[in-house]
Amino acid sequence: MKSTNKKSFSAQKTAFHAFQEQIGINFQNEKLLFQAFTHSSYVNEHRRRPFEDNERLEFLGDAVLELTVSKFLFETYPMMSEGELTKLRASIVCEPSLVQFAIDFHFGELILLGKGEELTGGRARPALLADVFEAFIGALYLDQGINTVWQFLELVIFPKIQKGAFSHVMDYKSQLQELIQRDGSGVIEYKVLQEKGPAHNRVFESRVYLNSETLGTGIGKSKKEAEQQAAQMALQTLLDI
Repeated sequence: MKSTNKKSFSAQKTAFHAFQEQIGINFQNEKLLFQAFTHSSYVNEHRRRPFEDNERLEFLGDAVLELTVSKFLFETYPMMSEGELTKLRASIVCEPSLVQFAIDFHFGELILLGKGEELTGGRARPALLADVFEAFIGALYLDQGINTVWQFLELVIFPKIQKGAFSHVMDYKSQLQELIQRDGSGVIEYKVLQEKGPAHNRVFESRVYLNSETLGTGIGKSKKEAEQQAAQMALQTLLDI
């Protein structure tokens, strides 16, 4: 039994090295990395070894994640109100989103679990995966600071936001309308260019115009979704000018 544990721990070290290569970040203090992925059930079964679980790192990571995501949203969406920013941030740092971020980078394969937790499917348990993701952010912050956390989030979260993964809580049309009214630029108009696909799986393509000039085009499973995407593209175009 002793050799099995040792072999397992050795394999885990190899997995952690591969993970660091994957994300392009090398921990200066690997104990923090191990701690981030150490569940309390593992600590309880290995009391003779100086292991610490990830609960305190999870607490810290939660705060760091909220700060970095808030800063990104604040800078990326200057037309969003405080209420809209809060709603969007909540959808990004909620458990289902954190679970998906963890799955994307195979965090479940790295977790150190006790036998009981392993046998009951703990490695794929949503709450556990979300906690591990927050703990990793906390460990990364302690080891290398906020800039490296930002670098990691540029791999994991920020591209998803920019691609519209959370657009269901974002009202781009209102932001665009607000921007146009504030600048007195003219009148915006939406047009459906085409509808295609069977009735149960329709796809809409919409375009938004400013004074008859095309600003953006969007595709979605509903007219509303397509218009939101078009408005998002229009906002990016106008704000980059």
